[in-house]
Amino acid sequence: MENQDFSYIDRNLAEIRARMEAAAKRSGKGNAPRLLVASKYATAEEMNYAAALGVEMFGENRVPSLLEKYDALDKSAELHFIGSLQTNKVKSIIGKVSLIHSLDSLRLAEAIEKHSASAGVVTDVLCEINSGREPQKGGIMPEDFPAFAEKISGFSHINLRGLMTMAPNCENIEDYRKYFKETYNIFIDFFQKKPHNIDSYVKMPILSMGMSESFEIAIEEGADIVRVGRAVFKK
Repeated sequence: MENQDFSYIDRNLAEIRARMEAAAKRSGKGNAPRLLVASKYATAEEMNYAAALGVEMFGENRVPSLLEKYDALDKSAELHFIGSLQTNKVKSIIGKVSLIHSLDSLRLAEAIEKHSASAGVVTDVLCEINSGREPQKGGIMPEDFPAFAEKISGFSHINLRGLMTMAPNCENIEDYRKYFKETYNIFIDFFQKKPHNIDSYVKMPILSMGMSESFEIAIEEGADIVRVGRAVFKK
């Protein structure tokens, strides 16, 4: 690593953090956004360099890539899984990731519960909300989330920590706002107002939304984790 120039990561992280801070001030929601670096196209060396600069969370969206890099990664940073997760791949990541962002079906919840129980761990998860109601994408429809949360509340090896959304691709940056706003409202209603009968209390609930092109609007609308990848590793 000493022969490689990773100065572009320093520059990019400084710019992203400044933009995050400015967006948080604009939000008026009191949220303190945290940066999750999406590392799909990054090498383990780039990730370790970013960790040395204070990055505390990385997100992988493919199981083979995660497993390929895992042994070489600096374990001081959390490793999250942020992509679509197939049930037959769940066993491979249980115990390796701090948080799964993409719980989107009862079948997947059952697989996470089963393999977490076998490993003797409790796995933290976020429920993925299909804020764009796109039939070709995964995620729970916004109106179906409370019932889904109730179904998984009996799983003793899954800990529902909050919500994640993948907004549709928007040409106009402002068009992302309505998807983030709706997800934020669902998040507040469930995790803070709790107008239901199940125990969903989470000490610090998590709202993960926004990526490289939309993280500022996501923060303005209440996100406390943004997933930024391309903007971190562009040279």
